[in-house]
Amino acid sequence: MSAAIPTALSRRDFRTLSLAALGGALEFYDFIIFVFFTAVIAQLFFPPDMPEWLRQLQTFGIFAAGYLARPLGGIIMAHFGDRIGRKRMFMLSVLLMAVPTLLMGLLPTHASIGIAAPLLLLLLRVLQGAAVGGEVPGAWVFVSEHVPESRIGFACGTLTSGLTFGILLGSLVATWVNTTWSSEEVLAWAWRLPFIIGGLFGLLAVWLRRYLEETPVFEEMRRRRELVRGLPLKVVLQGHTGDVVRSMLITWMLTAGIVVVILMTPTLVQSLFAIAPAEAAKASSLATFSLCVGCVAYGFAVDRFGVERVLVAGAIGLALATAGLYRVLTVAPEHFTVAYTITGFFVGVAGAIPSLMVHAFPPAIRFSGISFAYNVAYAISGGLTPLIISLWIRGGEPNAAVYYVAMACAAGIFAAVWAARARSTVASVTH
Repeated sequence: MSAAIPTALSRRDFRTLSLAALGGALEFYDFIIFVFFTAVIAQLFFPPDMPEWLRQLQTFGIFAAGYLARPLGGIIMAHFGDRIGRKRMFMLSVLLMAVPTLLMGLLPTHASIGIAAPLLLLLLRVLQGAAVGGEVPGAWVFVSEHVPESRIGFACGTLTSGLTFGILLGSLVATWVNTTWSSEEVLAWAWRLPFIIGGLFGLLAVWLRRYLEETPVFEEMRRRRELVRGLPLKVVLQGHTGDVVRSMLITWMLTAGIVVVILMTPTLVQSLFAIAPAEAAKASSLATFSLCVGCVAYGFAVDRFGVERVLVAGAIGLALATAGLYRVLTVAPEHFTVAYTITGFFVGVAGAIPSLMVHAFPPAIRFSGISFAYNVAYAISGGLTPLIISLWIRGGEPNAAVYYVAMACAAGIFAAVWAARARSTVASVTH
């Protein structure tokens, strides 16, 4: 008789998931902390006689460089992840994030080394982008190949919750720094603390990941000599075009939820609806915490109801919640914090999205397939989304964020339905 297939998470699975989520949170904190100190960085790393708007523009350009570097870093790490092992790349990604973050906190400013200061900052930011490009898809693959098939949704949702918790952690640390020290002290030295802390904890995450084991799926492929020969990405592009397109469409929905609802909305509500900065910051923290909870809930739902159904329901919920949030801002802004917290939960559909991608690609090319589709889509949509919405609002449409999220959710529904039909077609041919 064959051994029974496990359906519950073992103690080892919980340990793997906990360490992966912790490392992911610290790595995402390292990647996002930059955005909370752009105003300070703009003053310190560019000439004092440069116009303020130009300094801000160049600082945001350095921040955006991290997104542009994601595809290249992700593709390279995924290549070796499919060829030599998931664990090695899983450790490399967090190391490649921790070291640049620590060095950012130690960098001399423009006053000390002139133009070399922003150039070094740009280099470190590119390394951060390369690291996160390998971390996110690598983490999804790592945990999904450790847990039983029936718990992949929960594992990916929990891991995504850990990643998004890094955003909340960055917000809380930035608030702590700005409330503990005066603006002069922050400008003089305190801005360095979040980067140094992030770098040190990142190195701790590297040490902790030493105790993780290679995934059973990869070990079995290696034992049977079923590892892909040649370039894994070439196999992806030649035989899995549909899976790539579906994964890119669903990533667009993820990007819209995170970038528009979580990252852009606190700024938009201040300029469009005169919400006080302190209230916007408080509401943002609550919404991000709600997002973390939502990721786990949606991941759990995937295991119970199926990924395609959950994604369709989640996309509809996200579109309606975003529309409701901006409606509340128009007619009853005093309820903004509650509405934003509820909307954050619906952004948690992001926790269901990796399950679709994990099942889309066979194990031999899974890392490369997810990494290419996710990182290219995120680089395009993550880079263009703020620009599109800003121009749309400037053209006189205050609900630009609502319409944009709705379009991305429609793309997500299309991808989920398409994936369900593709899976049923494969199943019918197989039988």
